[in-house]
Amino acid sequence: MSSYLPQFIKLISTSLQLSEKQISNAIQLFNEGATIPFISRYRKEMTDGMDEVQLGDTKEQYDKLCELVKRKETILKTIEEQGMLTDELKHRIENCWNSTELEDIYLPYKPKRRTRAEIAREKGLEPLAKMIMAQNSNDVNRMALPFVKDKVESVEDALTGAKDIIAEWVNESETARNSVRKIFNYEAVISSKLIKGKEEEGQKYRDYFDMSEKLSRCSSHRLLAMRRGEAEGFLRVNISPDDEHCLEKLERIFVKGKNESAELVNQAVKDAFKRLLKPAIETEFAAESKAKADTEAIRVFAENLRQLLLAPPLGQKRTLGIDPGFRTGCKVVCLDAQGNLLHNETIYPHPPQNEHSQAMRKIQKLVEVYNIQAIAIGNGTASRETEHFIQNVRYDRDVKVFVVSENGASIYSASKTAREEFPDYDVTVRGAVSIGRRLMDPLAELVKIDPKSIGVGQYQHDVDQSQLKKSLDQTVENAVNRVGVNLNTASKHLLTYISGLGPQLAQNIVIFRTDNGAFRNRKQLMKVPKMGAKTFEQCAGFLRIPDSDHPLDNSAVHPESYAVVEAMAKDLKTEILVLINDKGLIQSIDLQKYITDKVGLPTLKDIIQELEKPGRDPRSTVKVFDFDATVKSINDLRMDMELPGIVTNITNFGAFVDIGIKENGLIHISQMADRYISNPAEVISLHQHVKVKVLEVDIVRKRVALKLIK
Repeated sequence: MSSYLPQFIKLISTSLQLSEKQISNAIQLFNEGATIPFISRYRKEMTDGMDEVQLGDTKEQYDKLCELVKRKETILKTIEEQGMLTDELKHRIENCWNSTELEDIYLPYKPKRRTRAEIAREKGLEPLAKMIMAQNSNDVNRMALPFVKDKVESVEDALTGAKDIIAEWVNESETARNSVRKIFNYEAVISSKLIKGKEEEGQKYRDYFDMSEKLSRCSSHRLLAMRRGEAEGFLRVNISPDDEHCLEKLERIFVKGKNESAELVNQAVKDAFKRLLKPAIETEFAAESKAKADTEAIRVFAENLRQLLLAPPLGQKRTLGIDPGFRTGCKVVCLDAQGNLLHNETIYPHPPQNEHSQAMRKIQKLVEVYNIQAIAIGNGTASRETEHFIQNVRYDRDVKVFVVSENGASIYSASKTAREEFPDYDVTVRGAVSIGRRLMDPLAELVKIDPKSIGVGQYQHDVDQSQLKKSLDQTVENAVNRVGVNLNTASKHLLTYISGLGPQLAQNIVIFRTDNGAFRNRKQLMKVPKMGAKTFEQCAGFLRIPDSDHPLDNSAVHPESYAVVEAMAKDLKTEILVLINDKGLIQSIDLQKYITDKVGLPTLKDIIQELEKPGRDPRSTVKVFDFDATVKSINDLRMDMELPGIVTNITNFGAFVDIGIKENGLIHISQMADRYISNPAEVISLHQHVKVKVLEVDIVRKRVALKLIK
């Protein structure tokens, strides 16, 4: 690949509007094994401050170009084995960087099934096809007569075979394919129709029973909905251009006269379009439009996941977690400040048992005995009723009550991870623990769950699964490293996402910690089995040790920069520990004095920021939220009612809001602002506390339309 590197750099630089130096250095760092979080945080001088998104885009394009080179090598080898590789063809393939164009170049040489054209060639009809293609004759029967022999039974048989060969030439013509593509690009219409007899079963796709619109204007969520309806057997979906326009264009390219041979070419062109070209280009556009829709859906999903992972934590507080329920009761767990399970039991404050007083006394006792500071209630079945019950309990202290999203909690509670953590408890206890821990530290708990199951995306099971996994894994990695983790308390699952580690090293760290006690400093990491110098470089800055021997070990200052801070302290005639706690001293530092070939102003500014607030959590603080007490179900809603709500999911067409009932309401993108917005994320964020107005209530379809008013 090294011989192609200069071309890669130019192509990526042009595509992303970044300098060639930035791209070159980023690729170099990737090839040396550096991760995106490490590069964006600790190699700003090399990349001129490229952020995680730019680095991710660079990596993605670089990987695609590497794959394209492998495809070229396969194509060149195949054509060479056929003895058809000319210098001109080789040069064209080597200098082609568009995958569609590359496949068009390759198409005439691509090994095929035994096609109609191939059968005609075997009958010796290619010379006749060439004569007809010249379009000089007005007597095609006389032209075909000499070919009637052996397997060719008649003039009609000869002419049919020749037309099959011409149709294949038309299909394999780059000019023809690009002309049809151009029309598809501007005019193609995507349509969906209900499959007869599926009306009742396919009710959720009612909006798509008879729908059509220009493909170029079809939003990703509508396209994915149609494709899901098609996959489930309720809809028939197709993409079609203006056939007449396509045929006119092709006839202008291939039909050169007004004689009998030209008429045969015209017939072959029509056959080529209907039988070969149109289906092939439709398949191409179906795949391309699906890929675009996937990319958009994954982008929205990844952004929602990022916001969810970076949701405000309550912090290390003694917490009571409740997984609410009616008939089976509410599972209650008490956790210490580190999230360890201290106690669990079940209360039955709701119907059918209605043990209201007994449940109230139990909660009072648990809060007192376990010194509870906060209560987390899952937002599933019986959530509102449980919240109302908990808020009416009298406590001997100030206890804050929070409603927590329990999306994915059931997935976690039945997982191998949960069984390893709590082998002696059932899924209901594990679910309640997860709810409590989510309040304390959403990031640390959510990394244990497959991101697809967290419930902040749409059509996550319909999009490209490998692309989805890659994007979500990178999102989790970026979030974990942005926050950093406590080396002495982080779980194996949290450590797995730290830059450079992965599952095996994360496990080795936990084992080492268990066998040797808490880490005293970052240097001690080098004693962990399989921890090499390169891995240490990648991970050390993201691992915090609050009570370390070295004061900078609880900061995002990388060990490679400790000498710089030591020099600063020495010049100020003080100790690092004193410097960290003295803003006046920090602000008196002249950064220009410490610039070297390897350490530039960006790194020095980051160091100063860390010295001012070492180990600061970049997440905001969690806030208590109350729903409208008068609204318990969809039947309580009235037009123009104004309600508080929490944003639970964001799509590219709007945002879903929990207003305290079973059904989430939808704020359509058109109802989010008085101005035009193209992306809901411009004005709204996940878990944001908002005020909304009820615009419409459809009780039959259980849909609520809202308008954002605050």
